[in-house]
Parts: sequence; C-alpha cells; structure tokens
Amino acid sequence: MVQLVEDPVSIRVNQLERNRIFPLDLIPRRNLVEKLIELVLVGPPPAPSHITASLEDMVTTLCNVDTSKLRVVVLGGGSGLSTVIGGDSRHAGWPADPFQGMKRLFPHTTSIVCVTDDGGSTGELLKDLPIIALGDIRHVLLSSISRKILSETYRLTGEESRQTAEILHSLFNVRFDKRPDSVNELLAGCLSLSGLPIKMAGELFVLLDSLFSDLRLLQLLERPHCLGNLLLAAAIYQGIPVGITVSSADLLDGINRLAKLIGVREGGVLPSTTTPAHLRVLYSNGVVVSGENKTATARRNTAIDRVFVEFVDEPAVPPEVIDAIIGADIIVFAPGSLYTSIVPILQVPGLAQAVRENEHALKILVANLWIQKGETDLVLEDPRRRFYVSDLINAYHRNIPGGVADLFEQVMLVGLQDIPGNILQSYAVEDKVPIYLDRGKVWQMGFAPVEARIFSEAELKERKVRHDPTSLAKAIKIIWAVRDNIPREVKAKLPAAYRIKHSCRKDHLTLDRRRNLFVRRLQSWDLDRKIRNQLEDILWRHTDILLEHVDHVKGLLLVKKEQWQRSMRWDSVFSYYDPADCLIKVREDILPERSVFECAVLVALGQSLLGNYAAGKEVLAVEQDGLVLGKVYRLTLTPEQTRRCYFSPAELARFLQMVRMNPAADNQLLYTRLISGSEGFTPPGMLMGLIYAWYLDSRYVSNIEYKMAITSIPMTGMVREQVRMLNRRMDTIDFFRKVVFRHTSPVFEEQLVMVDETL
Repeated sequence: MVQLVEDPVSIRVNQLERNRIFPLDLIPRRNLVEKLIELVLVGPPPAPSHITASLEDMVTTLCNVDTSKLRVVVLGGGSGLSTVIGGDSRHAGWPADPFQGMKRLFPHTTSIVCVTDDGGSTGELLKDLPIIALGDIRHVLLSSISRKILSETYRLTGEESRQTAEILHSLFNVRFDKRPDSVNELLAGCLSLSGLPIKMAGELFVLLDSLFSDLRLLQLLERPHCLGNLLLAAAIYQGIPVGITVSSADLLDGINRLAKLIGVREGGVLPSTTTPAHLRVLYSNGVVVSGENKTATARRNTAIDRVFVEFVDEPAVPPEVIDAIIGADIIVFAPGSLYTSIVPILQVPGLAQAVRENEHALKILVANLWIQKGETDLVLEDPRRRFYVSDLINAYHRNIPGGVADLFEQVMLVGLQDIPGNILQSYAVEDKVPIYLDRGKVWQMGFAPVEARIFSEAELKERKVRHDPTSLAKAIKIIWAVRDNIPREVKAKLPAAYRIKHSCRKDHLTLDRRRNLFVRRLQSWDLDRKIRNQLEDILWRHTDILLEHVDHVKGLLLVKKEQWQRSMRWDSVFSYYDPADCLIKVREDILPERSVFECAVLVALGQSLLGNYAAGKEVLAVEQDGLVLGKVYRLTLTPEQTRRCYFSPAELARFLQMVRMNPAADNQLLYTRLISGSEGFTPPGMLMGLIYAWYLDSRYVSNIEYKMAITSIPMTGMVREQVRMLNRRMDTIDFFRKVVFRHTSPVFEEQLVMVDETL
C-alpha cells in the first residue's frame, strides 16, 4: 500500500485554518499595556467587523474607567510639568484648548514644582526678593486652570470658561522691558480684564495696583518681567507688613490665593520647598558650576557627574507636599531637564523617602524626548556615545538620595518608530537628537519601558515632535486600569547609590542679599553708571565669585587703545590688574563687545587675587659657549608681612609650584622657571586670571580649554607623560574649586560613600 505524502503547502494551510486570531495580536506593539494604549489612542486596526467590535468594546471599557476620585501627584518643573498637567501654557496655541491633560481625567491632581530656577524673569525677581523661584509655579498655575472650578466659582459656561483662560493666558504671559507708569500701561500688551468675571477682574486689579503702591514690589518694575510672576509675587506679599519676612505659611497662602482666584484647585500647585535654594553642578573633571540657568548655557564640554541643591537655611518642606505624596494613588515624574527638574525636587529632605514609603501607588517616569545641550549630550561613563534611556535612569540613580529604588516602575516614552524618519533627520540637522530606548538594558535594570504615541499628531503635521497632554493623560489612565495585569518587575542589581546629604549656605545669603553686597562694594568705585550696571550683571551671572574676590580691587579704569602699553605678544587679553593702584584696567575699545569685556573683567579679577604678591620679575638669558639656549623667568615674592593677597603663604606656594615655578633652596621668596629656546611662557599672574575666567565660563578662554581638554579624554591608553599632564590639570582644577572658590562642602567629596550594593 502506497502512503501518500501530504503537500507541504497544504499542511501549512491546514495549520493556519486551525489557528484562532487573538484580536490584540493585530496591534503591532510588544505587550498588553502598549497594545491597549495604541488601541485607545489610534483606534482598532483594519479587520473584520466581528474582531473590530470586540476591540471597540475594549476601548469603551477603558475610557469608562472612573478616575475622577484618584489622587495624583506630578513632580517636575518648567514646561514639562506644565505640559503634563494641562498643556504648555506659554504656547501661543494653548488658549484654543486649555482644559486638557491630567487635570481633565484626574481632577484631584497635585503638582509639586521645582524651585531652583534662576533665569529669565525669575532671575530678575531673585535680584530683589528673598524668596523661592516663582517662574515654574506661575507656569503650572496657569496650566492647572479647571473648567469645572471656573464654572462652580463664577457660574461660567464652557465657552466663557475658555475665554477666561484665554484672557489669563494673555495676562500671565505679557512681558515688558521698560518701566510702566501705571496699571493701564502695564496692561497695554494683553487682553482687556473686562472680559473676566467681575470678582476675578477686581482682585487681579488690586494685585496689579499693589505693584505701584508696595515699595517692596515697586522696584520690580525697573526690570524686564513676565507679568504672571509679578502677580504671584504680589499675591504672596499681600497683607504682609513691610519689614516682616515672608514665612513658609505666607508663601503657600499667596500661591493658594492666586490659585483660587483664577480657577485652580486650592493646594493643587505646591513648591517642593519654601526655602530659597541654589543648584550646584559637579562635572566629571571636578569643576563646580553654580546656578541652574548657568548650567543650561555653560557647555563645559564634559559630562555632568552629580548635581547638588544648596539651601539658604535648613530646608522647610510644606506638610501638604508630604501628605500629597503619601496619599497619592498615582505618582508621575514629568519630563523635563534631567538635572534641573526632578533631581532638585527629590534632593529636598524627605521627598524621595515619602515616594518610597507609598507602596500602593502606581509610579511612572515620563522620559524626555530629546537630549539637552549641557546636560544629556555627554554620557558620564563614555562621552563618545549617544544618550540612552538607561543613562537617564543611571543619572537619577546617581543623584537622588538612595537612588531610584521604589521611585518608579514604568518608564513611559515616545515610540520613535511612530515618527517619520525625515522629521527625525531634520531635527538632527538642528543638532537635536532623541534619547534612544535600550529596551533590554532597561528591563535588566528592573523597569518596564512603555512606548506609546504620546506626541501631538497636530504638531507632527507641522514637523514638530512634542508631548501631547491629552494622549499622555489617556496613556496613564490605561496603565492604571490594567495595573493588576502588569507583572511586577524583579528588582535587579544596580550600581550602589550615593548617600547624598543636603547642604546649607554658611552665610545664609539669598541671591538678592548677595547681590546687594556686591552693589554696595561697586558703589565705592568711581564708575560710569553703564559700566557699573555691566559689572553688576557679570557678578550676578557668576554666583561662584565671592565677595572676598574683590577685596584688592578699588575700581576699573578704561584705557584708550593708543595708550595701551601692556605687551600682548603671547595672548589676546585686553585687561590686567595693576597692584600699584589696585585698579582693573581694560582697553576701552572692547567695551561694546559684551562677551569680550566680560572675559577681560574676569581675567583681571582673577589676577587681583594675587594682589601685590610679586616684588620683582625678570627674564634672564641662559647661555652656554656663546649660544642662547633659552631664558629663565625669576619671580621674587613680596615679604609676607607686606603682602596683600587672597591666598595664605601655603596656598600661594602650592599655586606657584602647580604652574611649574620652582622654589629656590636658599631663598623662600624666590621662584624660577626655565624656558627653552623660543618657547612661549605665560606668567603666573596671567595664568591665574586665565584659569579663573575659564573656571567660570570655559567659552571665554579657548587656550585654557584646549589645555584642559585632556580631562575629558578616557584614561585608557594614555602614556606616562599624558597621565602626568592629566594629574597636573586635575590638581589645578582641585585648587581652583577648593581654594579659589571655596567649594569645600563634604557633598563634593562623597564619591565613594555608598548606600547599599543592591536595590
């Protein structure tokens, strides 16, 4: 009997006929959560009606999940937090749809806002008021306006509520550059308040009028500002007598006063701390840069190691913040600047621990879309490669007290496969690169990546890629709805976490008080008002400059180009410090070039730290058999008893030897340096000034940046001389960090102090 062999094609057809199609298999996503989010955001895929019907039922079920009573906490700062809550309220198109985002699906949402910003209008406020940064709070307040609350408070219809939000958007975002003389002039650039509910318009007018009647606020009108920040400041100072310090309770009352007035849930927007705080960034080469705004513009060409928050006093945490975190059903970390948004919040004592102690909450990290210049463009472990999501998590782990243990489980991010390649390519031309998902590594770290179409489809048509508040809120709702079907990740072994301690300023100076000390010092100098203003701006931008740094300076003198006698053979520095009359001398013709003038001032200020340290300088030829082999530079120090110098004798000796000056064996005041052939030489005084300016802003001093570039190169493969050179450069940075700028807080030295080996 002959056995028939079945046709292989028939076998496969029979197998396919026996298979049953699982409807969710038609959705091209990796797991259940991603498939369900795609289903809700995009809709069922093309399929027979009996299949799409079941998928449509699933969409209806997910959308009908009641989240109105859930308590949600979102942490962040700036536009990232604002976008998540209710759309970016600084965007011109926001008034068209102001009631979207988390506040719509989760009415009991509380925003916890970062308060370390010191740029823009916020920075201008901090020049005059001893309070926390208000800009991000103002931004989030506007995004948090609720249609329901407007309706209940002022009896507005839906369209009236939208129009009210539009007028508030115009009011909060208007900016002015020159001092207005009246409330009417102040309001010239925004929509009329007459379109607002009468009670709201009246109380807003009272706040605006106080800007002209309260002497504490009147000075604010002299600077360029965003009007929303001034309204918030006026609300905080309302009812507080002159001479009385704003307390933590006063600050919260003021925020809640303005929140209630504009239709925001009272207590819905909270500062992470009510204590003024300043950001300090430690780079991998040991340089410390102070100030959030400066960090964003510094471009140090080296990776950030860690970030620290320095508080003016022992940080005060509003009880409402801790209560909101502990009682939250969902905790979301909003996208935003890696080191200047989430990290400063979680370095406030008690906040990270409060998140960990809430064991029942769903916790989600929303990852950033793009790398950020100066923050995530370089990877600490390997500056030569691009930035991944795992690097984002590692950075949080390295900078948050106790690491990322129990802070979040899901990492939500935009799926780059959903964005056309030509759009990503056009962004790349603008030097804007996405943060890529290394899914396997993120899983190994113990976190579940969730890729979704949480970008704005409307903006994508304009070739822009931004988070969409509505899609993001829906995605979070779906994760909540299916949370019981998500397997808990096995906690992986991660690098040990640093034991990060907070630090407080020893002098307890707020930024406005520091500024006032410098202003008073400059008032003793005989200066043109315009130049004094420029110097005030320079000293404001570089908050690492200490008041003691100007102790040996009595003024600044502009020297005409034709009268300039200082040799510029070896450099192109247009300034110097003259110890004879204690004046900084700058060539007059560079004054219109602000960056060149700023560099010149910084170099001369750095030189002034040496004071009158040099009693004599000379260069002698070195000859043998009638041949000139080189020269020797001889420096004789001023005797200690008549020396005026920022440095102690031991510190001065360390600096001189660090710049390769050799002390004489028989004369402690004599130092020499042998210079071979026609080799150039930078004297110690000039070198002090150049490195001082480089430390404050490396963009200004390209020759020092070139020398310091070796600190950014991996040590692997270096020859012995390169290692010696690297050690000299690192010793120089260490000297300037600890001795010149007095960054001696223990937090900078805790690189080897770990918490646990496992999470």
